[in-house]
Amino acid sequence: MDDLDKKIINHLQTGFPICESPYQQVAEELGISEHCLLEHLQKLLANGVLSRFAPLYHAEEMGGALTLAAVKAPAEKFEEIAQIINAFPEVAHNYAREHELNMWFVIATEQPERLNKVLVEIAEQTGLQVYNMPKMKEFFVGLKLEA
Repeated sequence: MDDLDKKIINHLQTGFPICESPYQQVAEELGISEHCLLEHLQKLLANGVLSRFAPLYHAEEMGGALTLAAVKAPAEKFEEIAQIINAFPEVAHNYAREHELNMWFVIATEQPERLNKVLVEIAEQTGLQVYNMPKMKEFFVGLKLEA
């Protein structure tokens, strides 16, 4: 990452404009061209520095539900279990971890009552106990990179 990459990441964490030309507005705020901004974002996505460039939604604020869940996936079936879990449209993220609970995933649903149904369906389809870890309180931790 170069200094401009860091400046872009820092700037975008404060919000993204809702307007006719949001990339142009961000580029102007950063003192660069829209083309330059888009090139840097594409590079950051392509090389894995950014895993995605998208809004984060508060499912609960929109009337839905959100939770972190985990399973103990046997190593020999890890990929198969990941495919089953990832097939659920409600699964937003899925991570392998070095832990007894070695697969962690985030579930976001449009309706609160759907959350428990998804947890049960995942347990039924994988044959594994699903550990539900709903958040009790959210803390915002901003990442600021030194440029």
